[in-house]
Amino acid sequence: MRAKASVFIATSLDGFIAREDGGLDWLDDANATVPDGEDCGYSAFMASVDVLIMGRKTYEKVLTFGEWPYAETRVVVMSGSPISFPAEIPNTVSYSSESPTALHQRLSNEGVKQLYIDGGITIQRFLAEGLIDEITVTVIPIILGNGIPLFGQSDREILLNHIETKSFEFGFVQSKYSVIK
Repeated sequence: MRAKASVFIATSLDGFIAREDGGLDWLDDANATVPDGEDCGYSAFMASVDVLIMGRKTYEKVLTFGEWPYAETRVVVMSGSPISFPAEIPNTVSYSSESPTALHQRLSNEGVKQLYIDGGITIQRFLAEGLIDEITVTVIPIILGNGIPLFGQSDREILLNHIETKSFEFGFVQSKYSVIK
């Protein structure tokens, strides 16, 4: 059975996931406005995830957060070169130099049911190979003007089916889409 691959990410209104230097200060500032106990569905989403796949730049950014935020969730870091993980990183974290298709197939063959794809380039690669099934984007009410885009240039159109949109009283708007295959 083929694992479902999902994206769950926040962007600025103009479609950036980070500043050009990878900075997320704008997202931290926005999250400070969120009422205690509200996580816009992130915990429920993470509870459904078997494996989180992220790119190396995203992994390196996560390391700056302090405590590892994914507990014992299995994480695969995509990297063209080997990674030595610090001792404080759980042994559920590994790296892969496989293509998105090969990694997706291997994990599917292992019985994995739900993949969480994170990081701009990694998401773009999985989309380009037709592997993303669902995209949830939470738009933060800020226009950055430039930065790292969620979606880069593509050699083809990717059609989506709108599933739902929620607006939050603190200004976030979250839309969920399935990818039409």
